Amino acid sequence: MKRIGLLSDTHGAISDRVLKFFENVDEIWHAGDIGTVEAADQLEAFKPFKAVYGNIDNHVLRRMYPENQRFFCEEVDVLMTHIGGYPGKYESRIRNELYTKPPKLFICGHSHILKVIFDQKLNCLHINPGAAGYKGFHNVCTAVRFVIDKQDVKDLEVLEFERSKFDE
Repeated sequence: MKRIGLLSDTHGAISDRVLKFFENVDEIWHAGDIGTVEAADQLEAFKPFKAVYGNIDNHVLRRMYPENQRFFCEEVDVLMTHIGGYPGKYESRIRNELYTKPPKLFICGHSHILKVIFDQKLNCLHINPGAAGYKGFHNVCTAVRFVIDKQDVKDLEVLEFERSKFDE
């Protein structure tokens, strides 16, 4: 069993609220737009860390992390990217892989909108954790945590707080 903390679109800033929310997770996954090497280093120092780069990430972060990551956690096939779309509107860059070899869990960021949708056509759970940073058009910062137990993704919890209270 693994407890996962998932976030995206931090744009260089990690709130203490997010770190507290992730206190008891086993791993942190970041779905892109990390923003700075310092933010990545902070998360890596806190917990085991997996990430993909996003469209705002510079050449250094793009060397540190791939555009896509496909891996197994427990018995769950996971595909993570930054710009991925959502069921029925997947990005063309990733669509072929999704339809040819669907993962059990598809994770992306970019939209700054929290979405958890089960794609019945692909038999795949889609999670976009929204935006955990204070830069962007969103008014609410979000992150999620969940459990992967063998083949099951369960016990998903959402952290949300007003962006204006990022540092409180």
